[in-house]
Amino acid sequence: MAKKAADIASVLAFEKKLVVSDGYMYGTCWDDEHKVKAEPLKLVEKSVRGTISNRLKPAVQNDPAKLNAEVEKPNLQQVDSCALGMEQDTLKLAFTIKVLSGVEKPSACNNAAFAQSYAAAAKGYIEKTGFKELSYRYAYNIASARFLWRNRLGAEKIDVCVKVGSWEQKFDAYTYSLRDFTEHEEIKALAGKIAAALSGEEPYQFIEVEAYAKLGVGQEVYPSEELVFDKGNSRKSKILYHVDGVAAMHSQKLGNALRTIDTWYPDFASEEGTGPIAIEPYGAVTNLGKAFRNPKDKVDFYTLFDKFALGEPLASAEEEHYVMAVLVRGGVFGKG
Repeated sequence: MAKKAADIASVLAFEKKLVVSDGYMYGTCWDDEHKVKAEPLKLVEKSVRGTISNRLKPAVQNDPAKLNAEVEKPNLQQVDSCALGMEQDTLKLAFTIKVLSGVEKPSACNNAAFAQSYAAAAKGYIEKTGFKELSYRYAYNIASARFLWRNRLGAEKIDVCVKVGSWEQKFDAYTYSLRDFTEHEEIKALAGKIAAALSGEEPYQFIEVEAYAKLGVGQEVYPSEELVFDKGNSRKSKILYHVDGVAAMHSQKLGNALRTIDTWYPDFASEEGTGPIAIEPYGAVTNLGKAFRNPKDKVDFYTLFDKFALGEPLASAEEEHYVMAVLVRGGVFGKG
């Protein structure tokens, strides 16, 4: 058995256990009859003449002539956009999730003693918790339609239809707050199916998700935005994601929403406006420019994982949940 930090594997990787597809976007109407007749949403290219809105230098701000000259410059842009048709009032987003077992087995590990020690710790966690807490939070994020991101805001109604084999259930997304993971009886069945796969009772579970958000006739919808590496050679300032012409959301963005379950970081209770964050080794939230799990505070993944994998007890069950959630996320965690 591995007993000290020197026994930590230098080559270590885990395959992700929540495998999410891209999300395909369709336009339809809210009534049940039209939900089955959803049509793929297409991207539209627009050429627009905007105004200068960036922060200007004090010399320009304080000189009316220079300010007027700057404002007169056209801000020409070519952008992608996507919207419902004038006969449609509802966005349909469809994607699938495969939940896999085997989190106790690294996909790569060059230290047999470490692999044995970690496997014992992971099996102990599974026997003690059955993955119930993590699975409930994943199921909660499905039921609450957190994965809609910006498309969730301002919707009049949102239904989430989930199918696992012959089992089906519909959730009213607005029943569930995005600020916490309050217990709801109707979510437990879905959570149980996720837990069955993560704990190894089932080899996998295949989940089909369809979300319907009533946004209003002709309203704009928001696919994922592509990252433009060579902006100098790109004629468009905003490029949206599509698959074979169908507007879509990245699997990574959907997966990020599903693993936004970390309420165990130290500042959760005191940080206003942050709420749950995505499971990350350092608690990174890029749009805030902050890492909520600083290694100096010994609450980052690597500090906790090294103890956990070597058989040392962690301070709380919450720390164990966090470590296992990172491993469900998957990644390369070696020393290189």
